[in-house]
Amino acid sequence: MAAVDVALVTGAALMGVAGAPHCAAMCGGVSAAAVARCGGHSRAFHAGRVAAYAAGGAVAASSVGAIAQWSAMAPALRPVWAMVQAAALVLGLWLLWTGRQPAWMAASRAPTLSPALAAGGWQPVAGPLRAGATGAAWIAWPCGLLQSALVASGLASSAAGGALVMGVFAVVSSVGLWGAHRVFGRSDTAWAVRAAGAMLAAAAGWALGHGLWQRLLALC
Repeated sequence: MAAVDVALVTGAALMGVAGAPHCAAMCGGVSAAAVARCGGHSRAFHAGRVAAYAAGGAVAASSVGAIAQWSAMAPALRPVWAMVQAAALVLGLWLLWTGRQPAWMAASRAPTLSPALAAGGWQPVAGPLRAGATGAAWIAWPCGLLQSALVASGLASSAAGGALVMGVFAVVSSVGLWGAHRVFGRSDTAWAVRAAGAMLAAAAGWALGHGLWQRLLALC
């Protein structure tokens, strides 16, 4: 492994450690609900997430113009990012105020079938494959921390090095999501839900307001 890859992998691991609370606050509730709707296959979810992140790192490292393309796309994605952060802020305030999860997050039942299909012997699909595909979709999440890790993986000397950078980041940051799944899974514990809501609201509020006062002062 090249020296630059060793440095990037170490940096990705440290980024994952520092970003674990951010991952727990911003993605914990949503990912916990997704895992519950996939039959509770948390390991498959995390495996899919790690695989997708590693694939993204490999693409970034092997694409010479990938970083420039992401930079050009950033302004277009900013409204989507702002809407996601605003939705996270509203959800966090809801959790903090009520101390319970909304029905769509608390639902842990498997998908149901119509009586006709059930009578024919069909069974609903809520297994590891579905959970893994859901975890893989996390590579498209509009997250500044994720984008920073992808940029770092783009500096690797090879596709394998980029995949390793993003894989390490995904594994280390999964600690925050795992902890959030434990918290959100205990929907009967009001204080845990309120604590998670406070973290989510604080993270989303900081993301939306970051740099706002400096811009206002500049206008004045």
